[in-house]
Amino acid sequence: MADDFSELCRFAGLAAVEYRMIASGDRILVGASGGKDSFVLLHVLEHLRQVAPVDFSFAAATFDPGYPEFSADAIAGYCRDRGWEHHTLHLDIAGILRDKDWEKSPCVLCSRLRRGKLYGLCRELGCNKLALGHHFDDLATSFLMSLCRGQGLSTMAPVVPPKSPGNPTVIRPLALAPESLIARCAEALKIPRYGLCRYREQLSTGDRRYFRELVDKLAERIPDLRANLRRSLARVEKDHLL
Repeated sequence: MADDFSELCRFAGLAAVEYRMIASGDRILVGASGGKDSFVLLHVLEHLRQVAPVDFSFAAATFDPGYPEFSADAIAGYCRDRGWEHHTLHLDIAGILRDKDWEKSPCVLCSRLRRGKLYGLCRELGCNKLALGHHFDDLATSFLMSLCRGQGLSTMAPVVPPKSPGNPTVIRPLALAPESLIARCAEALKIPRYGLCRYREQLSTGDRRYFRELVDKLAERIPDLRANLRRSLARVEKDHLL
């Protein structure tokens, strides 16, 4: 476990330096969904907080959608047991989706509502950064989706500056780390799973799941696929594009 976690922290440290994610005096709000990625991110930030040459602090926030399957209290307890400040945001997502007739495609609306609530909490707590648990497989998946849908050569950026005054900068400290490494660390850390989504079956059959599995399938043929994709995403040859 120690080697895997050290490697994961190395990836996070590299991303923090390369993209200037974290500076002294930063107060970071971490989106804690209850899944493995966000829990592992909290452990990584705690490690970086202790060893990095920059002085920063962080707090966790969980968006409680009101589903019986979702245990926001358990997520809060996990964080507080480890000395991490935690906040819970409540919103009746099921009711909103039902009223707006979005139950067949809930993710887009839910994502917008979550992000808006987290931005508001950042302002309330004085947090200038919002950290999300997306990893490199998420970035690769988003790139393939954007490419195949004709939406351009784009993906989730490691750092997203605020578009409106008062909003936080969004950072993704795990952006360079493969999901497989995060999964191994989660298993070693005995990370629980508290953030079950009512619509998880739809997530398992949607486009994002298809393209995520496509990344794994391509990697069977090209073992260095993720490293190659990372280099390609950082190297745009404009003269060789339309």
